[in-house]
Amino acid sequence: MTIYTARAIEPATLSELRALDDAGRPCVPFVDPEGGDPLRCCLRPVAPGERIALVSYAPLRRWAAGAGVSPGAYDEQGPVFIHADPCEGPSGEAGYPFARAGALRVLRRYDGRGRIAGGRLLEIPQAAESAFDAALDEAFSDPEVALVHVRAVEYGCFQFEVRRP
Repeated sequence: MTIYTARAIEPATLSELRALDDAGRPCVPFVDPEGGDPLRCCLRPVAPGERIALVSYAPLRRWAAGAGVSPGAYDEQGPVFIHADPCEGPSGEAGYPFARAGALRVLRRYDGRGRIAGGRLLEIPQAAESAFDAALDEAFSDPEVALVHVRAVEYGCFQFEVRRP
């Protein structure tokens, strides 16, 4: 099996989102007294008392712009939590963030044109890393698949992106 890299939102994109999000709204920072929500800038939960923002993010649109393609009707945006100020990004530890045993995730596949190329439901087991590796091996066994978006089933929230190795 291959070990894949969960990709956080790029620093340049975070700078843009901290000014105007992908829905054109200004960033409104706040201090989270409880913590626990997933940060997409550094791929870890919010710690109580951190200054964060909830912004609208269009991950496929941003990937497609860099790839020179149009996602067409597959373009969508949704809410993500980010630090309100620049952060260090992911810790560099291997593995998959927000992988709580029993949680449901959808691994949505996209081809090089930005079109949905399939998907898979994953109930995260105790052995989360090997389950994600197997699901991503399956996804990338299709040579047309360029990237995979991992989303929470409950709210459809974007968790992270994995690109073809």
